[in-house]
Amino acid sequence: MRRFYRGPDLARVHSVAEMAAQAQRKVPYFVWEYLSGGAEDELTLAANRQVFASYQLESRTLVPCHPPRVAQTLLGQRAELPLAIAPTGFNGMLYPQADLELARAAHRQGVPFTLSTVSNLSLEQVRDALPDLNLWFQLYAMHDQSVQSDLLQRAQRAQASALLLTSDALVLGNREWDRRNFVRPRQLSLRNKLEVLRHPGWIGRVMWPSGLPVMGNLAPYLPQSERNALGSMKFIGEQMDALLDWDKLARIRDQWPGKLVLKGVLHPADAERAVALGLDALVISNHGGRQLDGAPGSLDALARIGPRVGGKIELLLDSGVRRGSDIVKALALGATGVLLGRATLYGVTVEGAEGAGRVLEILSEELRRCLNLMGCTQLDALDRDWLIDNRSRADTEGRWAFAD
Repeated sequence: MRRFYRGPDLARVHSVAEMAAQAQRKVPYFVWEYLSGGAEDELTLAANRQVFASYQLESRTLVPCHPPRVAQTLLGQRAELPLAIAPTGFNGMLYPQADLELARAAHRQGVPFTLSTVSNLSLEQVRDALPDLNLWFQLYAMHDQSVQSDLLQRAQRAQASALLLTSDALVLGNREWDRRNFVRPRQLSLRNKLEVLRHPGWIGRVMWPSGLPVMGNLAPYLPQSERNALGSMKFIGEQMDALLDWDKLARIRDQWPGKLVLKGVLHPADAERAVALGLDALVISNHGGRQLDGAPGSLDALARIGPRVGGKIELLLDSGVRRGSDIVKALALGATGVLLGRATLYGVTVEGAEGAGRVLEILSEELRRCLNLMGCTQLDALDRDWLIDNRSRADTEGRWAFAD
C-alpha cells in the first residue's frame, strides 16, 4: 500500500537547532533570511548566542532528582513554564495562519502568547479562536493617535492581559539582506523569483491562491484598495512614531489599565527610569540582533540591569534562547522568564502548532533535565551563585583561572 507523506517526524527532532535546519528546507531563501538574519555584520545576532556560551553552570551533587517545579508567575498570571512566545511580525510568510498556530501551541503548553501589531491575523481572530488564551499584545507607537487609541481599545476588548510597547525599532535597522532580495518593496529580484520555484510546497501553502497575507490588525485603517501586503508595509512604515519618548510612554501608561511592559531595554539607567514611571515589567532585548549592530547580547544587558532594579520590576529576557540551559542562565541573572521568537518560529514553519509545540516540549525537557543535573529543585533557588562567568576569571597573565 502506498504511504502518503504526512510531514516530518517531529519526535525525531531533538533540539531547536535541528528544528531550524528543518525550517530552512521548507521556505525560499528570502523567507529564511527574513526569519534568521540580523543587521549589518550580524555582530549582535552572534553575541546573543556567544554570551550564553560564556557562562558555565555550577552543579551540586547528592541532591535527589525529584521532578523540578518549573511553573512561574509572569505578569500576574501562572505560566506552566517560565516563558512566553514573543511578538513577531508577518508570520504568514512561514505557514498558513502562523499567528494562530503559535497561539495554539502556547495555549496547549499553558504559556502566554504575544500578538504583534504587524501580525497577519488580528486580535479579534486570535481571541475568537482561543477564548481562554493568556494573550499579550505588542504595540508600535503610531503617529496617528486615533489609530493608536483604537488599537489599545481593541486590545482591551480582546482581553489582552498585558501590553508590550516596543521601543527599539523607531528607526529600522540596516538589514542588508532585505535590499539584496528585493529590487523594491515586496518586489523580489529575478534571482529570488527563480529560487522560489524550487519550493512548490511553500507556494501551495502560503501563496496560493491570494498571495502574501495582509497585516490583520492594520487592515481596518487601510483603504480597501490597499488591503494587501504592500499597502500594509507602506502604512506601518509611515505610521511608526520615531519621536516616541518617556512623556509619550507616560501617556500610554495612563491609557492602558492592564500590565504595561517596555520592550527593548538594554541600559540600566533606562530600567531605573521605567521603574520610576510605574511600569510592570521590562523586556531586556536587542530585537534579536536586527536593530543596532554592535549592541550587547541580551544576557549581558540583563546581567547589568538585574542588580540595579531586581525586585522592583519584573524582568523578561528576549533574544538568543535556544536551550533549556539558556532559560536557567537568564533566571539566575534575575529574569522571571524569557520570550521565544525565532525558536518557536522554526517550529511553526515546519509543522504549524505541532512544530511550535515540539519546540516548547524540547525546551521544557531540557529545562527540567538541566535543573536536575545541577542539583537545583526549584526556579526560586536560582541566582548568580549558580553561574561561572569565564570572562571574569582571567588572571593578569591572560590565562583562565578556575577557583574552587
